[in-house]
Amino acid sequence: MPQAPGSTLIRTEGLTRRYRMGRDTIEALRGVSVEILRGEYTAIMGPSGSGKSTLMNIVGCLDTPDEGRYWLNDVLVSDMRDSELAHVRNREIGFIFQTFALLPRATALQNVELPLVYAKLPRRERLKRAAEALDRVGLAGRARHRPGELSGGQRQRVAIARALVTSPSLLLADEPTGNLDTATGEEILRLFEELHGAGHTVIIVTHDAGIAARARRVLRVRDGMVVGDTRENQRLST
Repeated sequence: MPQAPGSTLIRTEGLTRRYRMGRDTIEALRGVSVEILRGEYTAIMGPSGSGKSTLMNIVGCLDTPDEGRYWLNDVLVSDMRDSELAHVRNREIGFIFQTFALLPRATALQNVELPLVYAKLPRRERLKRAAEALDRVGLAGRARHRPGELSGGQRQRVAIARALVTSPSLLLADEPTGNLDTATGEEILRLFEELHGAGHTVIIVTHDAGIAARARRVLRVRDGMVVGDTRENQRLST
């Protein structure tokens, strides 16, 4: 459920992440400190190898830093065990991927319902909430269709409905229009704007400056560091 805007949802201090590549050590993040407020629509933008995907993985509780700390909803998650992180991911974060990540043999309704199965909700409640989420993204009439019977844009809407169904604190989208044509991608971006307008906190990770410009705030990442942080009112005044 959307929360009151203005307070801090995400706070990181000095995030550092290193990877071993043969004999070399790659420093993917170098002391990243950021805050993201509830209700913000933020783009994390940077070229391949900039560190944006590593930052996304830590923000999404898919990875942990080697150094530094990360708070989500005022809870320190950077020191959590894998089992604890899995619980946070399912409760707090709705993921939207470039590849949709839908189960091919399951219907749209069943795909959207899946996070609620993991949350062990009763079946009647799961179906009710999944149907409501599909309705929110304009797919109430496609509940019984399988992914192969849907267009790319409809599949991404199913993925967005699945992300919404747990009423997460954060919607985290990784290149969400990367597999879509321009017109369909525009429809998906408008849907994100509608969700932001309804009070959701949205983060889009992208290499595309045009997509990033649709957000209200842009964090520019390069060489493992945040090298730019611009909100919409700052962009409009320059």
